[in-house]
Amino acid sequence: MTFVSLEFVLFFCLIVPAALALGTRARALLLVAASLFFYAYGAGIYTLVLLATTAVDYSAGRALMRATDPSRRRLILAASLTANFGALFLFKYANFVSESIGALFTALNIPIVIPRTDLPLPIGISFYTFQSVAYTIDVYRRGIAAEENPMRFALFVTFFPQLVAGPITRAGMLLPQLRVARRFDPDRTVDGLRLILWGFFKKVVIGDNAAAYVNAIYNAPHAHQGAPLIVATLLFSIQIYCDFSAYSDIAIGTARILGIELAPNFRQPYLARSVREFWSRWHISLSTWFRDYLYIPLGGSRVAFPRALLNLFIVFLVSGLWHGASWTFVIWGALHGGYVVVEAVIARLRGGRGERRGIGWTIGGIAVTFALVNLAWVFFRANSIDDAGYILTHLLSLSASPLTLDGVAAAGGWSVARLMLMGGLVLLLVAADVIDARVGLMTAINRLPGALRWGVYYGATAAVFISLNALAVVQEFIYFQF
Repeated sequence: MTFVSLEFVLFFCLIVPAALALGTRARALLLVAASLFFYAYGAGIYTLVLLATTAVDYSAGRALMRATDPSRRRLILAASLTANFGALFLFKYANFVSESIGALFTALNIPIVIPRTDLPLPIGISFYTFQSVAYTIDVYRRGIAAEENPMRFALFVTFFPQLVAGPITRAGMLLPQLRVARRFDPDRTVDGLRLILWGFFKKVVIGDNAAAYVNAIYNAPHAHQGAPLIVATLLFSIQIYCDFSAYSDIAIGTARILGIELAPNFRQPYLARSVREFWSRWHISLSTWFRDYLYIPLGGSRVAFPRALLNLFIVFLVSGLWHGASWTFVIWGALHGGYVVVEAVIARLRGGRGERRGIGWTIGGIAVTFALVNLAWVFFRANSIDDAGYILTHLLSLSASPLTLDGVAAAGGWSVARLMLMGGLVLLLVAADVIDARVGLMTAINRLPGALRWGVYYGATAAVFISLNALAVVQEFIYFQF
C-alpha cells in the first residue's frame, strides 16, 4: 500500500481516529495489526520475514539484559546480527554476489555455473533491518533497556508510517513515546496534515512530473546528447529529492497526528556548501546510523588521519551498497566517499581554519556541491554502468544537441509549456527550501492571513488532484526498492 493511493486514504481515516480513541495497550494492538496489514498489502508472504526480524531482536534484547557474562553477550549480539544481515544478504545481495563471481570467472575463462536465488526483495527490508539492528546494538551497549512488552516492541519495528522507507528512528527516541497514552490534539493534527499535504504536493506535482522526462531520457540515453541529458540529470536530482523527502514528510506528519515524533530526515540538502554538509542534510537518519554503528566503531576520527580517511571512504562505499545491489550504486557511494575524503584533505591543508564566509563563497559552495552531487546521481539513476558512462561523456556534446526550448522539450516527449511549468515548479521548490531554512516553511504558512493560507491549502490540493488525473501512472516511491 502506497501513501499516494485511495486505499491509504481510507486506511488512514479508519485507523488514526480509532487509535487516538483507545488506551495505550489497545492502541498498540490496533496499530500493530494495522501496520502488519499495511505491509502485507504489498509484501504478502514476506510479512513473515518482518515478523521473524521482530521476534529475533525482541528475544535478543531480553537475553542481553539478563546476560552478565561478556562473552555470552557478544554471542547473543552476533546471533542477532547474523540473523538480520543474513536475511538482508539472502534477499538483496545473493544474486549480486553470484553474478559478480560469475562475471569474474567468465573473464578468466573458467567454466562454472554460480547458483542464483532469484527471490523478490521484501519491501523496506533495508529500513526495518537497520532500525531493529540499532535497537539490539544499543541494548548490548547498555545505552537503553530492553523492551519487556512484546506488543510494544512489535509496534516499534512495524510502525506503519515509517515501515517501508523510514525515517530510521532509534529505539531511544521511539519506544518511550509508545508507552504514553495519546489523545486527539488539534494543533498537532493541523501540523501533521499540513506536512502530509506538502509531501503529496512534492511527490505528485513535482517529483512524478519530473520523472516523466527523466524516464524518457534515461531509459534510452544513447538516443540523446547534450542538453536533454543535462536537463534529465538535473530533473532527476529534483525527482529523487521530492520523492524521498515527500515520503518522509507524509510519514512524519501521519505519526505526528498519532502523537509520535519521528526522526528528521531532510534539511534543505541542496543548500549545502560541501558534500559533507550535504550528508548532514540528506537522509539524516541513515547518515547518523552509519556514523554511530559503522564509522565510530571503525575508529572514526580518533585514529591517524589516513585511517580516518579510509573509515570515511568505507562508510560511503557501504552506503552505496546499502542503496542497491548493483555496481552503479557502489560507484555512486565511492564517488561520495571520494568527495568527502578530498574535502577532509583540503580542510587539513587549511590548518583547521574555518570555512570562508560571504555570499560569494556561499553561492559558489552550493553550486559546486550541487554539481558534484548531480554527477554522482547519474550512476544512481542509470540502468547500467555503460549507460552512465555514455551520459557522462555526452553531457557536454552541445554541438549535436537540440539547444532550443522546443528541441529540449521534444526530446523527452514534452511541450515547451510543460517544460516551462516544470521550471516554475523547481523555482517554487527552491523558494520553499530557502524559506524553510530561514523561518520554517510551516511556520511561514501559518503566519499568512487566513484567506491566503487557505488559498495555499486549496491550491496545493487542487494541484495534487490535477496531477493525479494527468499522470499516466503514479510512480512508486523510489526508496521502496531499497
